Amino acid sequence: MLNIPQLLATELDLKLYQVQNALELLAEGATIPFIARYRKERTDEMNEVQLRDVADRYTYLQELEERKAAILKAIAEQGKLTDELKAKIEFCLQKTELEDLYLPYRPKRRTRATIAREKGLEPLAQFIKSLNVKNNVAVSLEEEAAKYISESLGVKTAEEALKGAADILAEEVAEKAFLRAYVREYLLEEGVFVSRIKDKYPEGTTKFEMYRDYKIRVPNIAPHNMLALCRGEAEEILQFEIAFDEDMVLSYLESQEIHSKQRVIRNFYQDMLKDAFNRLMKTSLISEVISEKKLYADIESIKTFETNLRELLLSAPAGMKPTLAIDPGFRTGCKVAVLDETGKFLEYQAVFPHQAAEQRAKAAQTIKKLMEKYKIELIAIGNGTASRETEEFVSEVLQTMERKPIKVMVNESGASIYSASKLAGEEFPDLDVTVRGAISIGRRLQDPLAELVKIDPKSIGVGQYQHDVDQKLLKKKLDETVESCVNYVGVDLNTASKELLTFVSGITSTVANNIVKYRNENGAFKNRRQLLKVPKLGPKAFEQAAGFLRIRGGDNPLDNTAVHPESYAVVQAIASDLGVPLQQVTQIAEKLQKTNLKKYVTDTIGEPTLRDIKSELEKPGRDPRAEFKYATFKEGIKEISDLKTGMELEGIITNVANFGAFVDIGVHQDGLVHISQLADRFVDDPNKVVKVGQVVKVRVMEVNEKLKRIGLSMKAVKQ
Repeated sequence: MLNIPQLLATELDLKLYQVQNALELLAEGATIPFIARYRKERTDEMNEVQLRDVADRYTYLQELEERKAAILKAIAEQGKLTDELKAKIEFCLQKTELEDLYLPYRPKRRTRATIAREKGLEPLAQFIKSLNVKNNVAVSLEEEAAKYISESLGVKTAEEALKGAADILAEEVAEKAFLRAYVREYLLEEGVFVSRIKDKYPEGTTKFEMYRDYKIRVPNIAPHNMLALCRGEAEEILQFEIAFDEDMVLSYLESQEIHSKQRVIRNFYQDMLKDAFNRLMKTSLISEVISEKKLYADIESIKTFETNLRELLLSAPAGMKPTLAIDPGFRTGCKVAVLDETGKFLEYQAVFPHQAAEQRAKAAQTIKKLMEKYKIELIAIGNGTASRETEEFVSEVLQTMERKPIKVMVNESGASIYSASKLAGEEFPDLDVTVRGAISIGRRLQDPLAELVKIDPKSIGVGQYQHDVDQKLLKKKLDETVESCVNYVGVDLNTASKELLTFVSGITSTVANNIVKYRNENGAFKNRRQLLKVPKLGPKAFEQAAGFLRIRGGDNPLDNTAVHPESYAVVQAIASDLGVPLQQVTQIAEKLQKTNLKKYVTDTIGEPTLRDIKSELEKPGRDPRAEFKYATFKEGIKEISDLKTGMELEGIITNVANFGAFVDIGVHQDGLVHISQLADRFVDDPNKVVKVGQVVKVRVMEVNEKLKRIGLSMKAVKQ
């Protein structure tokens, strides 16, 4: 069987001890964020990406080994397991290769070959097979086949006997692993995807027009094109297939399987091979190739989704400041919620600034009073219906005020889903869904990460074709992304919601609930050690979680840093040696600049951890996210109809795909900057140029009101 750790080390270009130690830590229940942050000495500073690669490939190989064991047992029970076959199975590295080897021994439904064997034609098939050699004498196949005519077995003619023998040999050929591997690879390298839209859909009536007469080589198809083909087929709008040179494939099969020089044998084998390919190999191998390309498209699309989600979750927070949150609306009015500097809901009002002048004046008074009463510093306006009109209204109000809060348009994707969710109902049982939506918009501005973890990532609007990809894999990868982001930033133990706490390393949903309950009953946590008093939060969970939880203004200043409690003793020793009180952590960092960290190395704490400690002490409690910036939409540009070619506008990146980036420019319809328009140089990956949440300047290149398409460019636009 495989030496999995050694194989992983070779495949992933890692040292064997790194892989072994990482696997040991994972087996002990350590999370990937914890290992990456606090076990650098054990893994020689492997990062999260490397650790996830090890974990994913290990899972795949473990499943492969389990499948091998089951297959070996099944073949052995049939009495057909040879040493050569056993060795081939044991050294398999891919599931496809393994299943090819098992195919001849897999239990089958009744096939033409099994029916032929029931008619006693196996000896005839083997006789013909024995004639397929270079130096054989001429023979009459009909005469030999005539010996197998049997009324009782249902073989009426020699021709029927030969046909049955061919069925047996065809199945044998179609199940040869090396032949299937060659044809599969040929389709992957030389095949061409060809699609057409069904006749009942006239030109220009579908969203799949580019696939009406579409051809592209299988190895060259982009992930989004592959997913579009699959969606179009699922919606029964288009059909696609893989075209290839069938004569080339048949020539290869003949070169591998025909050895006789006798014309009669060659003709028999040519016909048999053609049948074997067309009836038993072609459809299944094309399906396998499509599945392989679909899986690749899934993986690449999910990677793009992960990247976009990470950028969105790690968007710069405007800060925990008094906030006025507005969910805009025309007929139903604007829902206005007030939040304090902790995100706590304080007051709600409905205003109607987009109706009669009297109502507008009344709305302005209400907004102004709320801003003055609560000393508002931030105004969050949802970017949905009536957003630009509401923004203009708020600007008018601000012009009458001496102290002007920062006004920001906030992407409200998924806010309505959250507001109608069970979670929102539990958080605000007495509030209407529209009020909950406004609160969510405000909290997104204060701290995007803390609010967005409450929403299914698929509803946030940063993915492409998210409903078309493997849903199980998508959920796994997005959950990993959220976990990574939450632990990267750290969580305030005394203000975090149970949803946010659930993503902290080592904390389950039950423990998160218990933390919130303990906090409500006993008041704010004063130190990290108090966590051990929380029901079901034992030493292991404490080890995994403590470093990622922050306590501001607690008993120990280190509790507001990413320094793990297991390292407190060494920090205390350093502070003592430097003659600096622990409360003055920044002074410790200053004096550490001239100190040799090696003197504090122990069996469990090495230089990587000491460097991290030094970094944390320099800026205790810092937020690793970027500085907050926001886009300013151009006055008077509210609808697509307001756009003109050549206009230069400011916007914000809402989504990045492998073909370009979508930008919100304030007209309720995102524009597309195609990959070719992202920069004044060649761009092979949009993620190298832009990211979700980035403020950019664009030029309008094309406007199609009918199709609601906006073409934008970032070329020759000063950013």
